[in-house]
Amino acid sequence: MTEQTNPMREAIQEAISENPVILFMKGTPDTPMCGFSARTVQILQEVGRPFAAVDVLPDPRIRQELSGLSNWPTIPQLFVDGELVGGCDIITEMYSSGELQAVLGAEGAGAPDPEVQAVESAPLSIENRIA
Repeated sequence: MTEQTNPMREAIQEAISENPVILFMKGTPDTPMCGFSARTVQILQEVGRPFAAVDVLPDPRIRQELSGLSNWPTIPQLFVDGELVGGCDIITEMYSSGELQAVLGAEGAGAPDPEVQAVESAPLSIENRIA
């Protein structure tokens, strides 16, 4: 029996492989379409490490194939160096403890300063490559 190719899954896997930090989210970093995605983007911008973002909303197959690859049912999903880190709750917890900054290799990794304002770092946008 021959193995069928799945262009959508291959595109998602390629995006994960090619981008050291990539966030699959609802909407875009400039216009998040859910609170969980908005919070995750805010955290990543506060850390200051550039990241790629993929909007899962234009095509339901993106979310379906992503969940199949990651075995994680919810959105957003953050991948670092090809590995799933988690969703909003895990990212928030890791950020609060300083673990996320360490995972991302951010300068001054440690617990965040509650007074720090969001850093304006323009994430890459690759949603059109997968849609």
